[in-house]
Amino acid sequence: PSSVSAAFQEYLLHLGLQDFPCGLGSWNKSRLDARRSPRAEPAGQEEAVPPGEETPEALLELLRDQHSPWALPPEHSPQEQLLREVAVLAPGLLHGSRVFHLFKSLRILDKGVEEVDEGLLQFQQLEELVLSANHISRVTSAHLPRTLKVLELCCNAVGDLQDLCAWPPPELQHLGLGYNQLCGPSQEKHLTVDFWPNLVSLDLSFNSLTDLQGLVSQVSTLQNLRILLLQGNPLALTPTYRGFLVDSLPKLSILDDIYIWPEERQQFHGLARQPELIRSEARVVVSIGEMKGLPNPEDFQQLEVGSEGPVITYSYCVTYEF
Repeated sequence: PSSVSAAFQEYLLHLGLQDFPCGLGSWNKSRLDARRSPRAEPAGQEEAVPPGEETPEALLELLRDQHSPWALPPEHSPQEQLLREVAVLAPGLLHGSRVFHLFKSLRILDKGVEEVDEGLLQFQQLEELVLSANHISRVTSAHLPRTLKVLELCCNAVGDLQDLCAWPPPELQHLGLGYNQLCGPSQEKHLTVDFWPNLVSLDLSFNSLTDLQGLVSQVSTLQNLRILLLQGNPLALTPTYRGFLVDSLPKLSILDDIYIWPEERQQFHGLARQPELIRSEARVVVSIGEMKGLPNPEDFQQLEVGSEGPVITYSYCVTYEF
């Protein structure tokens, strides 16, 4: 599927919400008839189950027993199990557009999704959207539910934040953009409080951001930011990288998955006021310990004058890619 909506429909088919023992069918058709024509039952008398049908309790047991062929695999989420049980007890809630109102979290991982389409707006209660390991390069913020608090886009192909910041979800608390294609310094301007007033956690790790001072000047406006991941970017190679960030962002609690203790903050006190210490280049030392399969130059003695033996020369080229 190329869109989130198409991937979601495949997800529903995988859950089998309309198939036995969920949904409505010959296994519980009298329950549907009872809803269409309700009748009063004598007090204290349980409703009899017609032959060939199952009680809701028996159907639920088929979903919950780990040895049942209808049970979900062990790695299933609690939300998936809840949806299937709702499909047994109240299958009418999952018909048509009503199914979208049951989702507060939607996780679509590694499904080849390329487009965040406007079908997402049907999820009017959605708070968490995880679209990791897909092929998304552009995120149109107008297609995101305004209720979102978590947006995770790790391992995609996002290279520009302009569309995402055109009308971002105002309540967003976590934005995950690790392992994408963000290049500085043009993207830093999208990482301010004007776009993300409630952001607590920001993951920008393993992109191609290069301007440390420019990034800090923008991120420092995020008054609620407590968690920041920048490891894997070229800017993280600068010698005073961690100290400069710790001193520049006094409200930060965790940097690159490492807690900032008061002793560390005291150690780097005042570094933010010395931007001249930030260097725009870094030195990388490469040491080659051992190479196998190459002839040893000492094995070739210099040929005597007048020798008619063939001359064999070897040349090697080593290339480093960063």
